[in-house]
Amino acid sequence: MRAIIQRVSEAQVVIENKIKGKIQYGFVVLLGIEEIDTRDDVIWLSSKITQMRIMNDDAGLMNIALKDMDGAILLISQFTLYASTKKGNRPSFIQAAKPDKAIPLYENMIVQLEKDLGKKIETGIFGADMKVHLVNDGPVTIIIDSRQKE
Repeated sequence: MRAIIQRVSEAQVVIENKIKGKIQYGFVVLLGIEEIDTRDDVIWLSSKITQMRIMNDDAGLMNIALKDMDGAILLISQFTLYASTKKGNRPSFIQAAKPDKAIPLYENMIVQLEKDLGKKIETGIFGADMKVHLVNDGPVTIIIDSRQKE
């Protein structure tokens, strides 16, 4: 499971010209799910996301976790995080989980993030054509891959 975390001062996801999810200060999390991912990946990644100390303290240093400062999360599914570009110019997405595997894990991630963060999160819609608008704060962008947890 792969996540790109962007610290934002504001963000929203629009689907069919309607705002589906909207947050103020917090994280936009782009989530890619691989065929070999399991519930253990969900639990590990959610913990990393909510405890990642990349929010600024009073001295302006990245030293505070999102869960410790009442920040928000906007979670967006993004199978393209598993694009393979080794051959040619057209990416292959063969590593990305198919919907029958990915949707339950995406839904598990929503529940787990809400549990770990202690409040409801905002989301897009799995598989929808989404327009994500955000103001990256910093900018701060972090990539986490559950295959690299050891």
